[in-house]
Amino acid sequence: MTNVKTQTITSVLVANRGEIARRVFATCRARGIATVAVHSDADATSPHVLEADSAVRLPGVSSAETYLRGDLIIEAARKVGADAIHPGYGFLSENAGFARAVREAGLVWIGPDPDAIDLMGSKVESKARMAQAGVPVLEKLAVDDITQEHLPVLVKASAGGGGRGMRVVRELSELTDAVASASREAGSAFGDDTVFCEQYLEAGHHVEVQVMADAHGTVWALGERECSLQRRHQKVIEEAPSPLVDRVGGDMRERLLAAARDAAASVGYRGAGTVEFLADERGRFWFLEMNTRLQVEHPVTESVTGLDLVGLQLDVAEGRALTDDEPTMSGHSIEARLYAEDPAAGWTPTSGTLDVLEIPQVATEFEIPPNGGVRLDAGVRSGDVVSVHYDPMLAKVISRAADRESAVRLLASVLRRARIHGFTTNRDLLVASLLHPEFLDGTADTRFYTQHEPGELLDGTGEDPALAAVAAALANSAAERATSNAGVPAGFRTLAPSPQSRRFSLGDNEIEVVYQHGRDGVTVEAPASPSVVSVAPGEVRLEIDGVVRRFEITRYGSADEGAVAVDSPLGSVRLGVVPRFVDPSVQMHAGALVAPMPGTVTRLAVEVGDEVSAGQPLLWLEAMKMEHSVTAATDGVVSEVSVQVGAQVEQGAVLVVVDEESPESQEGRQ
Repeated sequence: MTNVKTQTITSVLVANRGEIARRVFATCRARGIATVAVHSDADATSPHVLEADSAVRLPGVSSAETYLRGDLIIEAARKVGADAIHPGYGFLSENAGFARAVREAGLVWIGPDPDAIDLMGSKVESKARMAQAGVPVLEKLAVDDITQEHLPVLVKASAGGGGRGMRVVRELSELTDAVASASREAGSAFGDDTVFCEQYLEAGHHVEVQVMADAHGTVWALGERECSLQRRHQKVIEEAPSPLVDRVGGDMRERLLAAARDAAASVGYRGAGTVEFLADERGRFWFLEMNTRLQVEHPVTESVTGLDLVGLQLDVAEGRALTDDEPTMSGHSIEARLYAEDPAAGWTPTSGTLDVLEIPQVATEFEIPPNGGVRLDAGVRSGDVVSVHYDPMLAKVISRAADRESAVRLLASVLRRARIHGFTTNRDLLVASLLHPEFLDGTADTRFYTQHEPGELLDGTGEDPALAAVAAALANSAAERATSNAGVPAGFRTLAPSPQSRRFSLGDNEIEVVYQHGRDGVTVEAPASPSVVSVAPGEVRLEIDGVVRRFEITRYGSADEGAVAVDSPLGSVRLGVVPRFVDPSVQMHAGALVAPMPGTVTRLAVEVGDEVSAGQPLLWLEAMKMEHSVTAATDGVVSEVSVQVGAQVEQGAVLVVVDEESPESQEGRQ
């Protein structure tokens, strides 16, 4: 293509939030381009808003009210004088209608042509086009034609990605509900509830190719990434290059890159995009979809190619050509997504105040570490409130090294020593996953978290909760003694020392620590018997089997309520402080089912008087753009339904009460 008009971008509005908005701003600042943020009410004080040159409020908190309102975003760009819009990823990034509206408003759209978004955004149409272009594809299945022989099948949203609107169906009886649930979730996340089905391959590797194409006919395939470690079809750990491709060898990489170039060229693609494939150990691969945007995991490609992909997006949007030779990969890079979630509790999202987020050894933020090391792309900072309205990703931690082993070791070490306080995250699971033998030897595939449940992966890893509780108890005691003994002469005692105890909660379990102060210091009687080397309100040193270990203690709330965070080189433990006295009036009904996270009730499946079985779904909550079911813990009868569809509930709120049936009532029904 010739005679392409070039134009200079002077001000960019990012139609997004969090770390991707900050990432785009970083490149814009380096180029002297003004930055504009938009924000919901929930994001008014978020880092991306505070560091932008200007910001425009989108009234409301839900995605539908704010970041999915293309009209309000375009109006904001006009109001502030921006001449270009970068969509980031998610929200409207793959919405062709929004891209057209941006262009019709006289603004530069930093993304592919709307027609390419339309075609590749439809998983159905894109696969037909890929088949025509000679790219291997999996067969699409009509819902009404699916039989037992087709199982398992994957129900998948036609628009969008990120694991939303996806369900694996292994029983025909589950198909109708799975299609309906996936459709609702897709409609909520992308504004398009269209879904389709295809055969689900239980084993495989998710391998994708980063492409960059200009308006002059040049298409670059910038190496591949492997993103096989996924939960709920959302990626958790990504790396470049792919260990599968390295292991298979031969011409697999060349075939992958060629297929990606063909895919992009077949739709006249322009800008940054990712062609995703499912690959097997024999080196075969099949087209899954093309994401017509920048990917969350783009930093690993930047690390191994030395490119600024956002900068290239700006170049292409201005009409400039990709003039150099196609870059190749060098070294290795791994990215871990730090999520606000509890993997051991069914990947339940968490939320609240992020008291502390400190990642050690960070060399750069939002740019490539020039000499290797750790890069941090975070959407939040210490003290920020993480809401339930958006994706639960807090940050991306990226390592860059000369080889894969070094990159793995560096990333695992940094994550283990990070200080993250406020709520449960997947940090410990990330460390356990990185150090698992299957990941270390590069054979982990998309079944990894199915074959290795989080509870199994976390068992015996991280800090010992018993030792953390000992450290917390001693530090709390030191803080109390420092206060109570103020002004008391040294050595003065009114009574002989006696054993003391403190209790802490960890999930559903309690840990009691028994210790005693004496003339020679403090001794611990339970739950472990380490030697106490030193005690201070913020630091405790314990000797275990001849090894002295250091624990940092941070208290939230008073010494008799709240929480205590214990950090050590082996990891972190957050313990609840069990009050010495409990008000009987706050005791909850034994059969009460409570909200596992704040959210919105989207469906109710029971009413008062219904008989239910253990494991039966009773209602569904939508939180962080995903739908979560709340199930009965036991057989029984519903005696209370405390919510209705559409209700906003807080974490811990009573939703349904199920009275467990007595043996006599069960016999009466037989």
